[in-house]
Amino acid sequence: MTSGREILHKMKEKVLGSSDPDSGKGKSKMSKHITHGFHLVKGRSDHAMEDYVVAEFKQVDDNELGLFAIFDGHSGHGVPDYLRSHLFDNIIKEPDFWTEPADSVKRAYSATDSTILEKSGELGRGGSTAVTAILINCKRLIVANIGDSRAVLCENGVAKQLSVDHEPTIESDDIKNRGGFVSNFPGDVPRVDGQLAVSRAFGDKSLKIHLTSEPYVTVETIDDGGEFIILASDGLWKVMSNQEAVDAIKDIKDARSAAKHLTEEALNRRSSDDISCVVVRFQ
Repeated sequence: MTSGREILHKMKEKVLGSSDPDSGKGKSKMSKHITHGFHLVKGRSDHAMEDYVVAEFKQVDDNELGLFAIFDGHSGHGVPDYLRSHLFDNIIKEPDFWTEPADSVKRAYSATDSTILEKSGELGRGGSTAVTAILINCKRLIVANIGDSRAVLCENGVAKQLSVDHEPTIESDDIKNRGGFVSNFPGDVPRVDGQLAVSRAFGDKSLKIHLTSEPYVTVETIDDGGEFIILASDGLWKVMSNQEAVDAIKDIKDARSAAKHLTEEALNRRSSDDISCVVVRFQ
């Protein structure tokens, strides 16, 4: 016999996607075939969880927006928490968002970073990487990123990376031109000024003169070949290739189960970082 508590839990899950803040799911009202799910797992480090996720569909006038993001913070949770609450609102408020979404995303990333730097006393001097995806009316997908969180599209079974990993060694000339340097000590990853393992990020006031918050932006049209997209922090990509991730969930129809499976696989492969994952299925 089903208990009252179980019934209440199922009702909450139906309305909210999940009563668990680290796992959830939802679906488009415009297309019953488009669903999303997310799952987060804290890493083995002694600091608090610094990954934040956005996964929701939002009605804006006569349009539906799917809003999805991974914010992977470092040196505190103030910046990624702020991004979770404000970045998408800033993007949508851009005057040319509906006609020039890519340029609007770039402007909103820059303006948001400026606000974060101004609020460093309140938010802390830490920072965050970001990968964001906006699905406009179930057809047009705008993906942007700074840092090493990644977006991967599965198209006809083949993985297609839609983001760029902003690594210090790749952008070392730009960092040096701004007066910084890239360290490369044995047993460690390359770091900007010996500190940060990515060359682009929100926040990081003490390093900002040597960093940039300009995102890589790409626009995709989701057609019949587009199956799903994975957004995940580097805790997943450190131990799985793009195609391995796609292959691991291609037969899992429930988006939340797919996201959870990827985090569990990353743990099985001994990833020690925080792992956050969003899966959006188009079919």
